[in-house]
Amino acid sequence: MSPRIGRRRLLKYAAAGLSVAAVPGATLAQTAVQRPPRQVVPDEFSVTTPVSIEVHARQLTSFDTRDRSRMRFGELEYRSGLILTSPFRGFGGLSGLRLDAKGERFIAISDKAGWFTGRIVYKGREMIGLDDVEASPILGPDGKPITSRRWFDTEALALDGPLVYVGLERVNQVLRFDFTKSFTHAHGEPIALPPAARKLPYNKGIEALVVVPRGNQPLAGTLIAISERGLDAQGNILGFLIGGKSPGQFTVRRTDDFDVSDAVVLPSGGLLVLERKFSWVGGVGIRIRRIALSSIAPGALIDGPSIFNADLGHEIDNMEGIDAHVTPEGDTVLTLVSDDNFSMIQRNLLLQFTLVE
Repeated sequence: MSPRIGRRRLLKYAAAGLSVAAVPGATLAQTAVQRPPRQVVPDEFSVTTPVSIEVHARQLTSFDTRDRSRMRFGELEYRSGLILTSPFRGFGGLSGLRLDAKGERFIAISDKAGWFTGRIVYKGREMIGLDDVEASPILGPDGKPITSRRWFDTEALALDGPLVYVGLERVNQVLRFDFTKSFTHAHGEPIALPPAARKLPYNKGIEALVVVPRGNQPLAGTLIAISERGLDAQGNILGFLIGGKSPGQFTVRRTDDFDVSDAVVLPSGGLLVLERKFSWVGGVGIRIRRIALSSIAPGALIDGPSIFNADLGHEIDNMEGIDAHVTPEGDTVLTLVSDDNFSMIQRNLLLQFTLVE
């Protein structure tokens, strides 16, 4: 679910001196992020075949709107950021992002059931733009766009080599795609989910998907699915272990009204969970929690410390995606992406931080 912000409320934030526009891993196999070239076609709001599109990028030289010289935020150090726009009207609603091992080629999903693929362009360590961007419809088992089934709210994305998993929040399903031969033209097949996952509340369903890499025992090969705000009797967030050696259900301790928006397994091990919250009094906030993989098991209640917090005084929006890669210099880089809800008063942001471990 993506919080929408009213214009009147934004004007109130602006009057208070806050930025109006700021409101609201593993090493991955590259098979799933490579594609053949496509031709540019006229602008469309929705597409039925893959098309090349133009995406413009404006750099964000700082993250803290109150202190432009500040670079350290908890355990993260700001590297660079982009504000993304496009003449292609279907661009936006970015709800999940996965990168290749170099942090260059990417796959993203829109919450309106579309793929976006392309390449991040760097100058030194800073992002300066996107290139080779393509938009494609997400196809269902019958080869037709899943929107024909009225399946929207594609909110979660995970890669496992050439296999790609997409979570559909409102209908509580997960589709699996094999990108080996046909890339984004692959047909998605529903996978079996625990009964409790199929019964998650409307618009509060699966929001985060990650596949634990091979070699990370005992969860190697497990698909971890975490809901946005499907709660147990104690008010904690429901999560599921799908496949692997120990399938089952667990919970994530919910604190300070934060909901889950994405997660990533770090190349060094451990799980980072991206969370967000919104209220008319407090505005928008995001945080990242670090959780030990060893603590995740059927029946477990997992928790971990916050390593990063940001609010309306920072260059944030409705942050919905997180991924990680390691640079040749050995830096672990976190990439965050926001969902603008296709709203004129929100932004598509791409932000990168170094994880200071």
